[in-house]
Parts: sequence; structure tokens; C-alpha cells
Amino acid sequence: MNFEKYHALGNDYLVLEPSECPQPLAEKEIIRICHRNFGLGSDGILLGPSSSTEADFGLRILNPDGSEAEKSGNGLRIFARYLRDQGKVGVEPFTIHTLGGVVTCEVSSDASVISVEMGQVSFHSDEIPVNIEGDPREVLDEPIEAAGRHLQYYAATIGNPHCVVPVDKVDRVFACEIGPTLENHTNFPNRTNVQFLEVMDRNNIRIEIWERGAGYTLASGSSSSAAGAVARKMGACDESITVHMPGGNIQLLIDDEFNVTMTGPATRVGSMTLDPECLVGS
Repeated sequence: MNFEKYHALGNDYLVLEPSECPQPLAEKEIIRICHRNFGLGSDGILLGPSSSTEADFGLRILNPDGSEAEKSGNGLRIFARYLRDQGKVGVEPFTIHTLGGVVTCEVSSDASVISVEMGQVSFHSDEIPVNIEGDPREVLDEPIEAAGRHLQYYAATIGNPHCVVPVDKVDRVFACEIGPTLENHTNFPNRTNVQFLEVMDRNNIRIEIWERGAGYTLASGSSSSAAGAVARKMGACDESITVHMPGGNIQLLIDDEFNVTMTGPATRVGSMTLDPECLVGS
């Protein structure tokens, strides 16, 4: 199988054309391919483009634990860049369909900047979903216990679930300690992505990310979108927000209805070929 590898601020994906994979990949094969010691190594596989009745292109996003993600902002930027590199799109906007819905993408003339209209963020428990006591509602600044710590959190979805925990100062060690417990918390029946949010000022936030199915992550587009929307919902930030992450920065525009446009780079790493021997015994 032949792959193209890209990264978006250190969050790396392998793009696989469906023609390279006539048989569906088994969960154990996805895990092996993404493994950084026993496979090619990546934060996931972007399987596409496929035909779609709802958009210009279809895309499946496969996590390194073998599960399928509804949406990935960085994955979408990478896939948009790949489509441009392959001559399948130009400078005009185009649409991509994933499990999380349809998004509109646009690649700059030099392919250095990709914008994705991520959709509308919802905080409602029924849409995320979140298991809560009492009536369905927006989950805003509610208590949650994880790894013996009492925290406050906001829940959000932008096609995939997010748990955003405001903190005074973000810390990688804290994210890696608390993230796994929150990812698998009983409040989230589909598991959840986790962001730890530090508001720097009205136009800047800093986040650390524990990604569902992938673990600690240097950058994430959907996590940036969810955290930025929460910062707006808190009244702490304005419409234009720069999200600072260990891997780099993403620009967000979030309107009053919490529709998010994300802009950032995607970088080609190179072509990779998987020897069939790699999957023997996987």
C-alpha cells in the first residue's frame, strides 16, 4: 500500500486512496500501520477521496486505536492540501463529507494556508451527547471528578464530542494525567476529546489536548474550534482567536451563533510504501 504523509502543526496523518485498499482495513491493521515502532507511524489514516452524494469528496478518518473519528480539523486541512497536490481541486471552495457532516474547504494559491468552515458548535447535552442528571441542557461550567480531582468543565460538539476544562495555566503533565480519565468518563457514552484551556487575553488562548483514540496530541483543529467556542461562550474572548498549541498556532473566526472557520497550514512529509510483511501477525 502506498501512502502520502502530511502533518498539521505536528499532528501527522497518512493519506490512503481507496484504490490502494480494496479490502477494508481491520482494526488491528490500522493499529499496526499507525504504530511508530512497528508501522509507518501516524496520528491516524485519512481514507479517501471516495464518492459522496452529499459533498464533492468523501473521507473516512481512522484513529490509531482502530476507531473511526467523526471529524478532525487538522485531518481535513491535510486532506484538502492532498487534494490540491493531486490536482483534484484548485483555489475555489469545495466540500468534504465525513461522519461528522459536510465542511467547506479552501486552499490558498500557494497551498500554504487552508481554511475550513468547521460548522456550528453546540453545547447541548443531547447533541454531544453527555450523560447528565436532570433535564437536557447546555453543559456549561459543571462539576466533574477525574483521577481524584474535582474540576469544572464545558461540553461541546462540532461533529465530534469535546470536554473543555478551563485552567489558570495549561500543563502537559496535567493533561496526560487527567486526559485519559476524562476521555473515558461515564458522562461521555462515545468517549470524548479533552482540552485544557488557558485564556491569555480576548484574542488568544492556549490549550493542551488529549485526543480520543490518539492520546496526547501537539495540535488539533477540532479541539481548537471547541476550546475557542467555549472561550467565547464564557465571555472571555472575541470573534477572532489565535489558538496556541505545542505544535503551533491556528486562527479561528467564531461568530455569535458559534459557527467556526479555522485557518492554518498543512505540510507534506513524503511518500511511504507499506510492505505486506508489516501486517503479518498484526
